[in-house]
Amino acid sequence: MNSEIKQVVINPDAPPESLEAKQPYIDNGVKRYGKKAYYCREHMQQEWQKLWTQTWLIAGATSDLPNQGDYFVFEVGDESILVTHTAQGYQAFFNVCSHRGCQLVHEERGNRNVFVCPFHSWSFENTGKLRRIFDEETFRPEVIEHRPGLTEIACQAHAGLIFINMADDPEPLIDALGLPEGYLEAYNIDNMRVVRHVRSEWGANWKVGVEAFYESYHLHTVHPETRGVMGDLNVQYDLYPRGASRMIVPLGQPSPRLQDQDTVNEGLQQMLLDAGVDPKSFTGSAADVRRAIQVSKRERAERLGLDYSKLVDGQLSDSWATGIFPNVQIGCHPEAAFVMRFLPHETDPERFYYDTMTLLVPADDPNYTPPGWMGLPEGTDVTGANRPACEYYSLEEDAKLGLVLSQDADLLPVVQKGMRSKGFAGQLWGEQEQRLRHFHAELERWLGADSGT
Repeated sequence: MNSEIKQVVINPDAPPESLEAKQPYIDNGVKRYGKKAYYCREHMQQEWQKLWTQTWLIAGATSDLPNQGDYFVFEVGDESILVTHTAQGYQAFFNVCSHRGCQLVHEERGNRNVFVCPFHSWSFENTGKLRRIFDEETFRPEVIEHRPGLTEIACQAHAGLIFINMADDPEPLIDALGLPEGYLEAYNIDNMRVVRHVRSEWGANWKVGVEAFYESYHLHTVHPETRGVMGDLNVQYDLYPRGASRMIVPLGQPSPRLQDQDTVNEGLQQMLLDAGVDPKSFTGSAADVRRAIQVSKRERAERLGLDYSKLVDGQLSDSWATGIFPNVQIGCHPEAAFVMRFLPHETDPERFYYDTMTLLVPADDPNYTPPGWMGLPEGTDVTGANRPACEYYSLEEDAKLGLVLSQDADLLPVVQKGMRSKGFAGQLWGEQEQRLRHFHAELERWLGADSGT
């Protein structure tokens, strides 16, 4: 590594065992990855066979299956996965009848102890066991003697999230995550409730989506309004095993790119207000805002009976944007988690689905809201009392994701188109983009050395 390139450390006093501590630098080299993987259909098929059907994927949240019999359907690529809460715990099955392959369930969620095929009325218990073959006497015994139930796939809950894996013999989930013990658990995501779920179609390859959200280098250009409230040059990047990574983005402070480092601007005032601080009575400068947010949030948590004991002060103010290979970024905050999944399109390598779930800890405080960048529409029910249906948006529709995310949605098709140009030979990543190189190093491990060409 070039010794002149400084690595930002948010808290130099953090002990080595702290989750906030800067991780040792991982040198993933300087290779220039190619571009065909972003639009080549053959490569898309390779990813499906070697990546999507072999890795652990976040299917949903445990809060979506509170009762026995609850289920939801998770769609990825050509597959539909039925995830259900049974007497044995959480289980997952391919959402197809073993008779003729008809999909069993079309509703995105519900509660059933028995699934009945809409084609020929074969029925299955929610544990996957075959319950009844309609007109069974008309089948030769040799055809059905194995009692064909639903095909089960690996399913496991961790830190309030439900993961599935379609591999025949998947590796242990904890090993695959690559994150330190207690990292996700500290946020108590299992106590959060989904208050908005959106799946929108974007005009780019899924990897372009991952890459855009794995760095803060583009903020000054694409999201200039964030310069007043976000330290985009003060970001700590950390790389973990198995392609996992994070960036700690300090909030509640102006960008070092701004000349004015003292004025408590309108954006900082709003952040103070969101944290429970009256900006009109605040007497500090911009340099004092981040600390004031931390103090106020911890006091509020104690008043509301929320458990912040496992969170360091930096987690109360900053965004710990956490990447889980292959396709997830979670914006981790004490009040809310913003789970982003970058899912491949079924047939087009130059499209993907941006699937986001906003999860919020319910609290008896009208001012207790998710961070503004999550883009919740005005009037959204944040009580957690009712699980909203997923909102679906085509490529041509406005998904109403808020200003920041809408700016990304507009830009990524431009990036995708440019990557096809003869004038572009492949990506050149700097140290502000080290998470991208780390992601591709792991992707290459799964797909093979020629995967990026």
